[in-house]
Amino acid sequence: MTSEHEQFMDQALNEARLALAEGEFPVGCVMVSGGRIVARGRRKNSLEGSRNEIDHAEILTLRTLIAEQPDLDLSTVTVYTTLEPCLMCYSTMLLSGIRSFVWAYEDVMGGGTSLPLSMLNTLYAQMRVQLVDRIRRAESLRLFQQFFISGNYWQDSPLARYTLAQPLESTP
Repeated sequence: MTSEHEQFMDQALNEARLALAEGEFPVGCVMVSGGRIVARGRRKNSLEGSRNEIDHAEILTLRTLIAEQPDLDLSTVTVYTTLEPCLMCYSTMLLSGIRSFVWAYEDVMGGGTSLPLSMLNTLYAQMRVQLVDRIRRAESLRLFQQFFISGNYWQDSPLARYTLAQPLESTP
């Protein structure tokens, strides 16, 4: 039986597959509230010539959500993403009121979820978050391996080396 986390991660993986098909870094994201997807997005502008570090899947999805549903209480949102949110995305979502995060593949180079919130200033120290990792990890790992074999973004990074050294896991 497929869990709710797995069902929503499947949708984030669909977004990541679309990104990969466009040659982009395969990060997909869906935001869920009340048991339904309220926004979806994927990484943009990771290609040579248009590259920037602002158009991450989570940031673009959050922008869409805020534009389309400005009155939604973001504390009710759970973020599903194929790669652990980086520090920029994680802190942006925290400051926006999101407190629940689910991801597939760990970002050993730039993952922000291990940030010790309780040790930071008051604004962050009072935040309580729910973190769930490794949901559909094998599927996400395959996408990142495909990307790093053929892509040119972060090619010689610690994340690329770690990803390419990972054995493929079997999927249930």
